[in-house]
Amino acid sequence: MTQVTELTPYELLGGAPVLRQLVDRFYDLMASDPRASTIQAMHGADTGLIREKLFEFLSGWLGGPQLFIEKYGHPRLRARHMPFAIGEAERDQWLLCMYQAMNDTPMPAEVRSHLEEAFFRTADFMRNQ
Repeated sequence: MTQVTELTPYELLGGAPVLRQLVDRFYDLMASDPRASTIQAMHGADTGLIREKLFEFLSGWLGGPQLFIEKYGHPRLRARHMPFAIGEAERDQWLLCMYQAMNDTPMPAEVRSHLEEAFFRTADFMRNQ
């Protein structure tokens, strides 16, 4: 009997190399697009550590290696974002950069569609204003 295994979104995306490209493009856009100035200010000029944390988080979130959990424990996303005032405008700035980064990163259409929905739900959940 042949066992069928479904690929995870992480695998369908292309694994670590493509995920790294997506994360780097996201932060490059945040730094360069004036429409994202509010969330850029929240992150500061040096995004090296936060880039790595987002990469590690998304790796596990997408079904790949649980890098973030191995280093930091449970993500507790909402608690980690509570110190920042996040309303609809901040959510939308984050999504603007992430959706553009997805446009700039080669990925299958079904992965993009899945990510758009999942990123929206997660970003909306981060709102605390």
